[in-house]
Amino acid sequence: MTEPSGSPEPTTERMTEPTTERATVQVRRAPKIPAFMVVGALIGFLGTLVATSLFPADPQVGFAALLGYFSLYGVTAGVLVGAIIGIVLDRRSQKRVRTLEAERQVVDAAPEGLTTPEGELED
Repeated sequence: MTEPSGSPEPTTERMTEPTTERATVQVRRAPKIPAFMVVGALIGFLGTLVATSLFPADPQVGFAALLGYFSLYGVTAGVLVGAIIGIVLDRRSQKRVRTLEAERQVVDAAPEGLTTPEGELED
């Protein structure tokens, strides 16, 4: 095979230049509310475990059944408190919004069969 001689431009078509768009965007650090809800659920379960362990269990029901029943309330309360804390922190983070100038570039894909002096472009 012979080396292509001539210009460094692609042989079939010219590559298009990327188009640039500028926009003003707002940037802030927002908390992840589901993470607060999961942590709240774990704390609610641990609080239920401690509260259930402090009192003697009914021998007819058993400790595991009492823990499971009261966990419904403890985990639900923990998720609710975690969500409220996450929402409060989210509202607080909206006060610290920064406005920045962003630039977006759109580059078209290379057409099929486009070659360069080094060889064919891969897909």
